[in-house]
Amino acid sequence: MSDASNQSDANAVTLTRKDFTSDQEVRWCPGCGDYSVLTAVQLLMPELNIKPENQVFVSGIGCASRFPYYMNTYGIHSIHGRAPAVATGVAVARPDLDVWVITGDGDALSIGGNHFIHALRRNVNMTILLFNNQIYGLTKGQYSPTSEVGKVTKSSPFGSLDYPFNPCSLAIGSEATFVARTHDMDRKHMQEVFRRAHEHRGAAFVEIYQNCNVFNDGAFDGVTAKDKRAEMLIELRHGEPIRFGAENEFGVRLNQFGEAEIVSVAEVGEAALLVHDEHRYDPSTAFALSRLAEQPVSPTPMGVLRAIDRPTYESQVQDQLTAAQERRGPGHLRELIESGAVWDVV
Repeated sequence: MSDASNQSDANAVTLTRKDFTSDQEVRWCPGCGDYSVLTAVQLLMPELNIKPENQVFVSGIGCASRFPYYMNTYGIHSIHGRAPAVATGVAVARPDLDVWVITGDGDALSIGGNHFIHALRRNVNMTILLFNNQIYGLTKGQYSPTSEVGKVTKSSPFGSLDYPFNPCSLAIGSEATFVARTHDMDRKHMQEVFRRAHEHRGAAFVEIYQNCNVFNDGAFDGVTAKDKRAEMLIELRHGEPIRFGAENEFGVRLNQFGEAEIVSVAEVGEAALLVHDEHRYDPSTAFALSRLAEQPVSPTPMGVLRAIDRPTYESQVQDQLTAAQERRGPGHLRELIESGAVWDVV
């Protein structure tokens, strides 16, 4: 969330989805999960009551990275993996704007891995939406950093040997102050998670299970298919014991090693269950919850795993600049360049 979110309602106007929809033809494969994410975002935007000109969508390279073309806002289609770096520049230079990053599992977690983790640890004020389809779609079906071991693709004909990233675990390990997960089969859930991420001051990360129906169709059916959701999706609700199942017969508790494990409520009792605390400053429990997702063939937490407060990067930068000006007055670029270790080349 940026200062744009705190503007006075004096100049408020009624916005609709049309105000956030560009005139560009949406060009994704028919049936792609990207469409549902785009729809969820465009429908949410008017409810945030922030004008299109006060928002910026930054993307890298990949199918998801076409997103800025379809939003009637400011947008930057940057280079592979570098969207968080570009967005950091926007956020620091223009803290009055809302900054969104649209990326994919290949774009963010392979060539963009360093930019991704450092934007999170610095707590730059941006909302990162990671479309995870466990495949490289734009380049026609190579395995990605989230593909399962043994994945047979054009770039791994004998099966991938690489152990995959768990994006939420990686984000929590990078000290992200907001981490959540949702999926493209539930628009209402997506919108609520996106709203929460937008309201957060700092680096907000959302992993979206997103189906690539051409190169990795059904990758998430084991947890997101309608007949699977009750048994496989763990809805996280702050302040409540973590329960799931058609009749809430299952739950989550921490074992003696601090690991999250699935249990039968009838066997252990509700008092033994973990009460979800998304505001717990220590990331250990949130990390343990994120580890329940196993590629995804096991019960998988959905919702906000962690949401804590920490000073944002750009606010600290501005504080340093203000303090420096108060001590030394206006800066002089030439004096800075010619100070310290300089030499003449003859």
